Amino acid sequence: MSIGLPDSTAGVEDHPTSAEPVRAASVAHGKSPTRIALDRLRQDKVAVVCAAVVLFFILIAIFAPVLTKLEGADISSFNADLVDEYGYPTLFANAQHWFGVEPKTGRDNFARWVYGARPSLIVAFVATAFGTVVGIVMGLLAGFLGGWVDRIISWLVDFVLSLPYLLFAIAMVPIVESLRGGSFNLSPDEQASTRFIVLIFVLSFFGWAPLARVIRGEVLSLREREFVLAAKAIGVPTRQILFKELLPNLVAPIVITATLALPAYVTAEAGLSFLGVGLIEPVPSWGQTIASATNWFKADPLYLWLPVLGITALVLALALLGDAVRDAFDPKTRR
Repeated sequence: MSIGLPDSTAGVEDHPTSAEPVRAASVAHGKSPTRIALDRLRQDKVAVVCAAVVLFFILIAIFAPVLTKLEGADISSFNADLVDEYGYPTLFANAQHWFGVEPKTGRDNFARWVYGARPSLIVAFVATAFGTVVGIVMGLLAGFLGGWVDRIISWLVDFVLSLPYLLFAIAMVPIVESLRGGSFNLSPDEQASTRFIVLIFVLSFFGWAPLARVIRGEVLSLREREFVLAAKAIGVPTRQILFKELLPNLVAPIVITATLALPAYVTAEAGLSFLGVGLIEPVPSWGQTIASATNWFKADPLYLWLPVLGITALVLALALLGDAVRDAFDPKTRR
């Protein structure tokens, strides 16, 4: 008999498991959108595999000197004895040269391949970081301040998006080199460093505008919300409203845009280097390797396929990871 028990205790006796679902539901509903997105990414097998592939290439780029020492080769050593009088390699992949040697020069293909991952990743991540920071700041200012600030920033965004990207990239290289005294007065290292900086600048310059437009649209809707109006009413400084009230609510579009920009920048670096307006020697690059390998494809197909497979695997992994991040942060796809 339960006559002497309180009503609440009697309810627990009748339904002993009723309290657990309530507690679990409260924990699930208490998660932030970012935490929910990260949980969904961990459960996505495609995202996990792609993240592992990207991490693999990052580790290759970081430990490129260690890997070349393990092989016993060097990135810049010419081996004229390993090519014939016509420039064709006289050996294939072996214990001393894991991927063979480069036609005409005899340089080690494996060393060139692992070091070639570095500029692609550095350019992509640095350009993404600069473009994201500038896009966030410009979008926040345009959406929150409005008025003439919004008009000027919106005009800048439209101006940048209207420029021909490829022509701009091609024209920037000789302009910057002429400002430094001309290409004939620069050493190969100085030319390579100049092009490296120009490439990052070009990608960052064209990368901030789309994000700024997205952030501006989000801020225009958020600035009329109660928490922003309350912060204004109590005199919270504008800087604090922008970066402590609005910015945390813009994590989803920022992360999505950044993850989708990375594969585009890797492809852009390789494409510009292939055209001869990107990275040049002595900086190794998969794009310039592909440009050189097209002349030796029939005699040495591995020389071409190594950078092609590297770019394909890295870009595909970054693109699929970006799609997974977009789906994870999209409220419409959350269950």
